[in-house]
Amino acid sequence: MSYNYHSKLEKIWKDAVERYEQGRRSPEGFLSEEELKFLASIGMNVMDVFDFAEDWVSEGTPDLATFLLIHDARRDYFLREQEGQASSHRMDSATLPAKSDEIEGIRWLPRIIPKARAKLRGELPPDTMFCCGGDRNFFQTTDL
Repeated sequence: MSYNYHSKLEKIWKDAVERYEQGRRSPEGFLSEEELKFLASIGMNVMDVFDFAEDWVSEGTPDLATFLLIHDARRDYFLREQEGQASSHRMDSATLPAKSDEIEGIRWLPRIIPKARAKLRGELPPDTMFCCGGDRNFFQTTDL
């Protein structure tokens, strides 16, 4: 894997943002086969790009730097811990703790922990985004 993979990932993100701005609002057919192949080689999939492009266009966040940092962690875990092999497991979104649940008075913490683990392992289902609006609110209010 090239040391400058992030340049290709940046281009994919910018192209995805442009596609979303042009009205392509479905993950089906959103990325080319070449883009999907590259993403798979670093442990990512179409939803990893689509969700971030959608939120960027709709809400102005998360930005490109956040996208790259989160997915660099995923890539590193995929290549080092999973030895380039995608997990066959998918987290069941219905098993996530409630949005109102707390640990030691910190709302959302019980929810974000399994989401972060699933993101790192590439096990998030298409209907769940790590760094969604609720996650971003958690990071902002806890200053993480």
